[in-house]
Amino acid sequence: MKLYAHPLSGHSHRAQLFLSLLGQPAEIIEIDLAKGAHKSPEFLAINRFGQVPVLVDGAVTIADSNGILVYLAKKLGRTDWLPEAPLEAAAVQRWLSVAAGQIAFGPAAARLITVFGAKFNAEEVIARAHAVLKVIDSELLGQPWITGATPTVADVALYSYIARAPEGNVDLAAYANVRNWLARIEALPGFVPFRKTAVGIAA
Repeated sequence: MKLYAHPLSGHSHRAQLFLSLLGQPAEIIEIDLAKGAHKSPEFLAINRFGQVPVLVDGAVTIADSNGILVYLAKKLGRTDWLPEAPLEAAAVQRWLSVAAGQIAFGPAAARLITVFGAKFNAEEVIARAHAVLKVIDSELLGQPWITGATPTVADVALYSYIARAPEGNVDLAAYANVRNWLARIEALPGFVPFRKTAVGIAA
């Protein structure tokens, strides 16, 4: 397997993290976003959207971070990470949607301002970040993982941008359940950290 990624991309990190948690070897190919490598004809041939990450597994190409998580869990038969039962599967999908929605437009967007100079309204995206963090903190009250007693791909999908939310000036101090959950993920065998950037509150 090959994973085309960027070390400061939370979407890339969630794919790399899951590969490591599964003990699945993969060649990590770094795409230089600053030089526009993600918009080159060669890269656009594997992902028309010009985004990382992309997983190439033989003749199969998966060009979406959450899609990569689902593909790996299904391919490797890891129903512990992606349950088959309807209710449990739906619970996971709910949080994959949150990762692609409220997380992307909240803490991830706030971090894009400080790390990549994105032209978002900082006050607006930071407010969105706190709104979703309050929900997640409440969800984690009385349970160790976002869908219950065991970790799933939903936890992996949510982790990276929440862990680095302070880089986007989003303070995690008020969210004890979230901070404890981050620590549990970081204690999992095979965990690999998301590269830190000295910006925002983290500076």
